[in-house]
Amino acid sequence: MLQSLHIRNLALIEEVSLDFEAGFTAVTGETGAGKSILLGALSLLAGERADKTVIRQGAAACEVEASLYFEQPGRIDAILAALELPACEEGVLILKRSLAREKAPKITVNGSLATLTALQQLGEHWVDFHGPSEPRRLLKENCQLELLDLFARAGSALHTYTAQYRGWRDLQSEREKLANETRLAPDQVEFLRNQLARIEALDLSAEATAELERDFQRMSRAQELIELSGTLAAGLTGEEGVQGRLGALLREARTLENLDPASRALSERLASAVVELNDLGAEFEALSQQLQFDPEQAELLTARMNTWLELKRKFGGDLPAVLSARDDMRRRLEAQGDLAGALARLDKEIAAALKAARQSAQVLRAMREKAAKELARAAAKNIARLGFAKADFRIEIQPLPELAAAGDCRCEFLFSPNVGEAPLPLGRIASSGELARVMLALKAVLADLDDVPLLVFDEVDANVGGEIGSVVGETMADVARCHQVLCVTHLPQVAAYATCHLVVTKDQSKARAEVAIEPIQAARQARISELARMLGDRNAKSALAHAKELLGKR
Repeated sequence: MLQSLHIRNLALIEEVSLDFEAGFTAVTGETGAGKSILLGALSLLAGERADKTVIRQGAAACEVEASLYFEQPGRIDAILAALELPACEEGVLILKRSLAREKAPKITVNGSLATLTALQQLGEHWVDFHGPSEPRRLLKENCQLELLDLFARAGSALHTYTAQYRGWRDLQSEREKLANETRLAPDQVEFLRNQLARIEALDLSAEATAELERDFQRMSRAQELIELSGTLAAGLTGEEGVQGRLGALLREARTLENLDPASRALSERLASAVVELNDLGAEFEALSQQLQFDPEQAELLTARMNTWLELKRKFGGDLPAVLSARDDMRRRLEAQGDLAGALARLDKEIAAALKAARQSAQVLRAMREKAAKELARAAAKNIARLGFAKADFRIEIQPLPELAAAGDCRCEFLFSPNVGEAPLPLGRIASSGELARVMLALKAVLADLDDVPLLVFDEVDANVGGEIGSVVGETMADVARCHQVLCVTHLPQVAAYATCHLVVTKDQSKARAEVAIEPIQAARQARISELARMLGDRNAKSALAHAKELLGKR
């Protein structure tokens, strides 16, 4: 539930801090007083996009912060974890958003920086807005089906069907692609075979390509390498090389050893050095011989290197890219040989997927057909309470000619506000006021199933009055047993049912207009005065008496 809300420099509000309680909170005030600012603040925290025009004139930035409490925070913590944001502490979620004129906007969730997308994802799980346009959603087929599935608790069955439906459609797309794009013309087949032959002529392994590049590099600089290795060999083992001088030194060392046996270790080390240098000289000489490329060998190496460089340029610049291209060519050529077989295998998979999707669709339709009768009965009772004593409300399940994204059927809400008239689709018969009451009736039925903790109603009681207004207030109070309800209303009959009451006022006596929001539920006289104002005149005795009567019934 929403615990507290702090607003600073938003529209006409300079600063206000509000504490909220569970249950039903009514928000009232004169038309144009600024009630929408309160809802706008909640919308900002739910991730609604906004520009800098919402910043109070003369202020550098606006800021909105809210504290929300979840008795069982597991679900919201899972969402926070997926967003890599801190978990709730003792079930408390802290949201903060600021917009500045000269700086970038800033959002924090539980003290950590977050994105607008993260705020939107969280918003879906803590607040549900029902504005003046909300009842019009009832005219949309997908909205009607969503409400029915919610009542039917069909979420799991719908998820299963959706996955199978997508799998079936994906297989169909794969078959279409295979049939239309895989079949190659003879010249395309020949081209792919030639390309594949060139690739397979090379030993495409990391070791082989490294050896090819090394050998080509050595061949390219063969003359320089031969000269250097020859010079090193001559310097070590040639007539003027180190070996000859070391031989004389070794003889002197042996003479020293005969005179002083203690020097034997030194002469042995010198002898080892002579052997090692002889080996080095021989290896440099062998290297010089290896670097002698004959013209035929050089031509073959150059051709292989040119092919390798061309393949890298053409297919992506490295060995994995070339290997991927090779494998793709193989698959495309293999598909030509067994295209009919591949299509036949896909046809079997498509048939099996279609059968499974149809079975899931039948399960889903059976749940909807049962739920349609129960929801229609429950909604009809609430609709009758809201002023349509002889109204007829039905939900029809209509089969579809083929599978669709939501199943093999559609639903349609039918309504007749007057006795003796056949029920028709809502869009053909219901006025805006009637739609608002039908939506409220459905929301009352679905309240126990909707797990969003905060429901915000913005004047959904428009075009309603008299005794029906009192029923609307009672219905709101019923919904508030399962949810925290915040309702902007102009009806005193509705406001009187609220356990909390916020009054929005606009002060234009100063140089600048200012909006204030004050809780009045603790001050009975202030609440009576506000209800009397809503009845027509806060100073009229009859209005005050009626206001007291409204509160006295609660």
